[in-house]
Amino acid sequence: MKLICYLSNGYPTIESSVEMAGIYSEAGCDVIEIDFPSRNPYLESELISGRMAKALENCSDFQSYMEGMQEAKKKNPNTSFILLSYENTIKEMGYGAFEKFCLEQGFLDLILVGLEDDTIKNKLIEAGIRVSCYVQYHLDEAEVESAIHSNGFVYLQAKPTTGNVNPDYPELKDCIQYLRSRGITRPIYCGVGIYQPEDVRMAKEAGADGVFVGSTILKLHDDVPALKEKIKELKAQC
Repeated sequence: MKLICYLSNGYPTIESSVEMAGIYSEAGCDVIEIDFPSRNPYLESELISGRMAKALENCSDFQSYMEGMQEAKKKNPNTSFILLSYENTIKEMGYGAFEKFCLEQGFLDLILVGLEDDTIKNKLIEAGIRVSCYVQYHLDEAEVESAIHSNGFVYLQAKPTTGNVNPDYPELKDCIQYLRSRGITRPIYCGVGIYQPEDVRMAKEAGADGVFVGSTILKLHDDVPALKEKIKELKAQC
């Protein structure tokens, strides 16, 4: 099972993010989720939205972010990358520039958020970029259908956060088995609620293909030894 760790791109600088990608990789992270900072990250936590704002304050040139991502990918050839981008960011940098960057540099897995409609999403899929779909724990039918018809991995909520449990599929393993029964053969990565080694172990035993870890790692940004130890601790359960 893959360990996927979130990296705030450009925080505090693009250069430091490239360095941090190497630290993640060295510690055992299989996949790095790296963002294009958004000017309106309305779906993010205060921690992540604050870092995006700081990044854009330091550098608002998206070409520089692209160059940093290319360098991080080149320096860590054994680590995969997943991009996270808001639709508003793609529009700001220009759809053509975004698509060209993804295809030419091999950033083909994308978490696309903040959609106004499916226009950009469909264009990206047609271009061959794998767009993920988020499915909440209670297996909302519209989200399941969207996942079935997409081409990217499924981002499945790992734990119910608001009592949103489907009584027919109460456990994470039941949710994963249900998605498989609906014909989804692409990777199912679980996130939201993954903080400790026991959470990673739970997801593995449930049949997940990977887990997303965000704030647990981000909060250790200024303590690299502790950050590396935490990644190793989590990876050991994969």
